[in-house]
Amino acid sequence: MAHEFPGSDWGDWLPRAVADASPDGVAVWYLGCNGFILKASDGTTLFIDPYCGQGDPPRTVRMLPVPFDPADVSACDAVLATHEHSDHVHAPTQAPILARTNAAYYAPDESLAVVEQEAWTEEYDVDRDQLEEVTEGDTLSIGPFTVHVAGANDPDAAHPVSYVVEHEAGTFFHGGDARPGEAFEQVGDRYDVDLAALAFGSSGYLPDGDGNRALTTWYSDENELAMAAEQVGPDRLVPTHWDIWKNLTADPSAVRPHVRSFEAPRTVEVVEVGDRLAV
Repeated sequence: MAHEFPGSDWGDWLPRAVADASPDGVAVWYLGCNGFILKASDGTTLFIDPYCGQGDPPRTVRMLPVPFDPADVSACDAVLATHEHSDHVHAPTQAPILARTNAAYYAPDESLAVVEQEAWTEEYDVDRDQLEEVTEGDTLSIGPFTVHVAGANDPDAAHPVSYVVEHEAGTFFHGGDARPGEAFEQVGDRYDVDLAALAFGSSGYLPDGDGNRALTTWYSDENELAMAAEQVGPDRLVPTHWDIWKNLTADPSAVRPHVRSFEAPRTVEVVEVGDRLAV
C-alpha cells in the first residue's frame, strides 16, 4: 500500500526523549523529510508535518529510518500541516497521534479534504472537533506559542501555507515545501525569524507509473534556497527534505557557498533525523 506505516526503526527512544526533555526555552527535533517537534519550557508540544510513511515505491522510496511509532507519542497539543501532499498529511502518522493525545489538528482546506477522504474520524477515532481549518492571516494561540499562518509559493500544491511560530525564547519558521516568492518576502518584512526550516532538494528522474521515468523537481535548489532564506531573513537556516526520497536526495552542506554574500542567514545548520536544536 502506498505511504503505509512500515513500523519504527528506532523503537520509542525519540518520543521518550521528547517527553523527558525540559527545555529552557523551545527545543526542536527534526524528524526527517519536513517534520518537526517543538516543545516549550512549560511542556506544550507541537508537531509540524510529521511523516512516518515509506513512500510509494518504486516512484518515491524512503531513504530514512522511520524514527518513531505514532502510538508511542504520549503528549501533543497540536499537529500542523502545511499542505495536502501525502508526506505532510498522512493518516497512519498523524491520526493516531490525534486519537491518543486529543491534540488539535490545524490545516488548510485542501489538507482537510484529504483528512475527509481518508476518513480519519471513522477509522482512527479522531473527533471532528479536533480538526480546524486555517488560512493565510490566521493567528493561533497554543500554550505559550503564537502561531501565524502565512502564505507559501509551492507550485506543486493546491493550497500551501507556512507557519511562523513565536515564543518568548525566539521565532521558528516552517516554510513547508515552498520556494522563493512574495509570501516569503512578507514573512521577512513582518517577523524577526531566528530559525527557519526551508525545503531543499535536487532534480532527478522518478518512475512515472507507465514504465518510463520523468524528470522531477519538487524543492528549491541551492540558489533558490539562498533566495528564499534572504527573503525570510533568519539568523539560522536548516535545510530540510533533502534526505527523504531516492534520486532526489541532496547535500545540504552545498548550500553554504550560495548564502555567503547574502545578509541572511548568518549560519546554515545541517541536521539529521533525530537531531535536537534550540530556537
